[in-house]
Amino acid sequence: MSAPSPPVSDSTTTALRGSSARRGIAQPLVQVRGLHKSFKHMGNVLEVRKGIDLEIQSGELLSIVGASGAGKSTLLHCIGTLDLPTSGQITLDGVELTTLSGPQLAKVRNQSIGFVFQFHHLLPEFDALENVMMPGLIRGDGRKPMEQRARELLAEVGLSHRVTHRPGQMSGGEQQRVAIARALTLEPKLLLADERVVSMSDGKVVEDQRGSLAS
Repeated sequence: MSAPSPPVSDSTTTALRGSSARRGIAQPLVQVRGLHKSFKHMGNVLEVRKGIDLEIQSGELLSIVGASGAGKSTLLHCIGTLDLPTSGQITLDGVELTTLSGPQLAKVRNQSIGFVFQFHHLLPEFDALENVMMPGLIRGDGRKPMEQRARELLAEVGLSHRVTHRPGQMSGGEQQRVAIARALTLEPKLLLADERVVSMSDGKVVEDQRGSLAS
C-alpha cells in the first residue's frame, strides 16, 4: 500500500486516510488550495472550513472522518461544485472550478463528477432504471445504450428485480444502491460519497468500478 496522502490541514478533521495512491503523476486529479468556507448567521460569521489544502490522485481512495458538524459534507459539496468556497481554489483535472460559470459547473458535474448523497435524492416519479439512466439522458446520450448501461449497474448492485420500481416502492438500502449506480453511470473522473452511504456490499461495487474510473 502506498503512503497515505497528506492530511487535510484543518483541526476539525480528525483523520484522512488514502490508499492505492498513484504517485509520480505530475497533475493530481483534484487540487484544493487555501479553501475557506463561511456562513453568515444572525449577523455573525461562522467559519466551517479554514485553509484546507488537499490533493487527490486519479484512482485514489480517500476517507474523511470527523465529528458530526465538523464540515465534512461542506467540503465534499465544495469539491463537487454543489457549493462554492468563500475563498480558495479547487482544480479538477487541470480545470480551475471556482472561475467557471453556473452552466459550466453544471456540465462538469454531469460529465466528470459522480455524487452519492446522504439522502439519495432519487426522482420519485421515475423508476430505478430511469433514475440510473438520467445523467446520460441529460447529457444527450441515446436511450438504448443508456438503458443497457443502467441495467448492468443495477445488476451489479443486486437490483435486477427492481428496475421498474419507483423509489417509494424500495427500502432505504435499495434506494442507496440505485443512487450508487446512478453516480457510476457516466464513469466519472471523481466519485464523491457522503457519510454512511457505502455498506460492505455497496463498497465492493464502487471498488470494482475504480479501474474504469481511473483509466
